[in-house]
Amino acid sequence: MTDETKKEVSNEEAINEEPIVEEVINESDESQDVDKLEPTELEQSREKIADLEDQLLRSKAEIQNIQQRQARELQSVRKYDGQKLAAAVLPAVDNLERALEVEVDDAVAKQIKAGVEMTLKTLVQALTDNGISATGEVGETFDPTKHQAIQSVESTAVDSDQIASVLQKGYILQDRVLRPAMVAVAK
Repeated sequence: MTDETKKEVSNEEAINEEPIVEEVINESDESQDVDKLEPTELEQSREKIADLEDQLLRSKAEIQNIQQRQARELQSVRKYDGQKLAAAVLPAVDNLERALEVEVDDAVAKQIKAGVEMTLKTLVQALTDNGISATGEVGETFDPTKHQAIQSVESTAVDSDQIASVLQKGYILQDRVLRPAMVAVAK
């Protein structure tokens, strides 16, 4: 290689090296910019993760609340399941009880009365089996949540504030009053 050829090669190398130096300088400038941006991006990512975790926890809590609410509603539905049916049957029970109060003389009427008694027993047993109980008996202490006072009477048979007579029985399903008893209260 001649001196001129060596100079040309070294000039080419110098030309080729200049862009490399510029690229390295540009890359170092960019890396400084990235270093400046990374902490803010990292902070933003951390904030976003924290927000998503918070949303996840809130969603889990909401789902748990919905499940608990549904369980309570289902329990309430089961507890008071026969309320409408019981309310519809109660007038029939009242009518059967009134029919049994009638005095009968002949054999046919006695058979009919026996059939009415069996029907009433069956209905009362069905009510009892489903958690429905009668309320409002003579001598029971008056309770305004379960009884409706129609009148106040003088009575020597019972004490004051006790039921002297029952005009219509009341019924309770579990702890809910289906129909208050209509009563006369002793003074």
